[in-house]
Amino acid sequence: MTMSINEHGPHGPQGLMDSGSGLEPQPTPVAPTDAQALREAFGRFPSGVIAVCGMVDDRPVGMAVSSFTSVSLAPPLVSVCLQTSSRTWPKLRQLPRLGLSVLGEQQGEVCRGLAGAEETRFAEVHWEATGEGAVVLPGAVTWYTCTLRAELPAGDHTIALLEIDRLWTLPSAEPLVFHGSRFRRLDDGDRSAVPA
Repeated sequence: MTMSINEHGPHGPQGLMDSGSGLEPQPTPVAPTDAQALREAFGRFPSGVIAVCGMVDDRPVGMAVSSFTSVSLAPPLVSVCLQTSSRTWPKLRQLPRLGLSVLGEQQGEVCRGLAGAEETRFAEVHWEATGEGAVVLPGAVTWYTCTLRAELPAGDHTIALLEIDRLWTLPSAEPLVFHGSRFRRLDDGDRSAVPA
């Protein structure tokens, strides 16, 4: 079955659906200049949550981000997107090493803490620093230590391209998932039913 996409969306205008199709009527399209609608649309894509942290003046500094992407295997590169209004990123970008922690499913409170006031972000967060000043968070499913290689302006965000120096991973651990402005867990049902 093929489906066409036009100005009315992927299934045609609202209310013109075949009642026997089993498909839900589509909402009326809006312009991407509607910031709230755009934020809600972006929030429909589930993502992991990453803590980006390092030592600044002998204390941990960091923040939580949900826009993390694997970029390249050779060289090993990842990217994160950071708001240009961030007061934390200018401190972190100067460091020789950064720690990236992919938060685990039990770390919702850790994420909330890292999204709070900068001076109290690590008050209830257990952390460890490497010899090079990267900060990682125990309980995470994966840790990377990275070096900043490039920054690209992208509207109201900056894309930071990071090269991985070392990594550790816990294959059996489950990640924290952010979707629709809520923390969620992966379904632990039968994964053999998922098509390859």
